[in-house]
Amino acid sequence: MSHLTSSNADLVARVKRIAGQVGAVERSLTSGSTCTEVLHLVAAVRGAVNGLLDEIIAEHLEAHVSRAGLTDEERHDGAEELLAVIRRYSK
Repeated sequence: MSHLTSSNADLVARVKRIAGQVGAVERSLTSGSTCTEVLHLVAAVRGAVNGLLDEIIAEHLEAHVSRAGLTDEERHDGAEELLAVIRRYSK
């Protein structure tokens, strides 16, 4: 059920920024930064990942739950897939 085509470049750019942020966390840990500095970096990574997740969830909802022309079964399947992801994320 791939639907991430028109904005893949934007999503990949987000992932690359997140990778850079994770690298900054690693560098911070190995360079003797303070706990506070590391915590701020980790919080930024978490926020960036949450933003990425939000964007993909919104696209999934538009493509697989609310798009006109979907059958009831397609809407149900799209909603079930999203629910499974949300349950996994909230653990």
